[in-house]
Amino acid sequence: MDKKRWVVLIACCFINLVLGSIYAWSVFSSAMAGYFNNSLGLSVTAGDLALVYTIANSVGPITMITGGWFNDHMGPKRVILVGGIMWGLGMFLSGFATSVGFLIVTYGIIGGLGLGMAYGSTVSTCVKFFPDKRGLIGGITTAVYGMSSVILPPIVTAIVDKTSAPFAFKAVGVAFIVLIIISVLFVEQCPQDYKPAGWNPPVKAAFNREQKDWKGMIKTPEFYVMLFLLTCGAFSGMMITSQASSVAQSMVGMTPAAAAIAVSVIALFNAFGRIFAGFLSDKLGRINALSIACVLSIVGLACLFLSSDSQSVALFYVGVSVVGISYGSFMGVYPGFTADQYGPKNNSVNYGIMFIGFAIAGYFGPQIMRNTFASTGEYKTAFMYAICFAVIGLVFTFLFRLITRRKSSN
Repeated sequence: MDKKRWVVLIACCFINLVLGSIYAWSVFSSAMAGYFNNSLGLSVTAGDLALVYTIANSVGPITMITGGWFNDHMGPKRVILVGGIMWGLGMFLSGFATSVGFLIVTYGIIGGLGLGMAYGSTVSTCVKFFPDKRGLIGGITTAVYGMSSVILPPIVTAIVDKTSAPFAFKAVGVAFIVLIIISVLFVEQCPQDYKPAGWNPPVKAAFNREQKDWKGMIKTPEFYVMLFLLTCGAFSGMMITSQASSVAQSMVGMTPAAAAIAVSVIALFNAFGRIFAGFLSDKLGRINALSIACVLSIVGLACLFLSSDSQSVALFYVGVSVVGISYGSFMGVYPGFTADQYGPKNNSVNYGIMFIGFAIAGYFGPQIMRNTFASTGEYKTAFMYAICFAVIGLVFTFLFRLITRRKSSN
């Protein structure tokens, strides 16, 4: 079983590489906006299409929770297969879109529900197989999810240049369905109370916390601190990745091709942050790693606030890179963080509920970005809002420490 868990990890990483294509939405949206306007005679902006991305992220926790129950009780294979096919099908059907409403149904609802179901299952399954490396494995599985947007934007841009935005959706959707079906053959359910050979949990570590189901979890005060801390931590990343291509073109005058590279840079540092923060959290503690991530978010957002023209390209890249690391840190640490606090037994459902914090950020982040640009014609005010969220997140990390110290002293 110790060798087999690595096979499961590799298979889940391939699946997450497919699922993480949601982070390449800004490239798809820019291309689809051009298609709607030039070919269909509509008046649509990339900002208008941010609603599709928002809905896709917002509905994910619904199937993360329901799919999590099936994952914990029946195994991940069927859950991932159904969810993965829904995601690929949503992409494929988006290639037939003739309106924003059509994309909301295909990409936002069908794809988003499938994405939440499959992603929650892959991450929770891997975390269960690696109780000795929860932070690192949570970082790796979520990092691969983020790496998709390093690989996909240049491919999508090339396909669009050669053919069209609708064809890009169809081609990518079919490829994703095939990859999901092959990869899921190697996924298995983790045995209950599994421990790797030669490893025993430290006597006083968080690994020995009482196993709680979702009912027990929501009765604890630290759950609400963790939930809103995740919202604050994910806010800046969700806000920027939803319209990264448009932001790069508008703020510092990048061409569409250069903006696609900027999207990949964000994704690359996002992925790096997930692995590094996951590893760091195994050494320094989850909450300490998240505190560092909040500080990094403030620094990165300040750099973006100061970027205003073509002379600020270097500062812009610094800003998006640092924000990417911060955002990735939260995504990488939270699977293990949740399992530490409430036990691995029910982690698929518990993490799905905790992921509501991410969904909140996924809704309000892009909307604030869009509304700010619509009302002011620039993004600076949106970055100030995001800085406020990062500061509040830092406060939540201290509040979490206070709550846990009081519990341990009683």
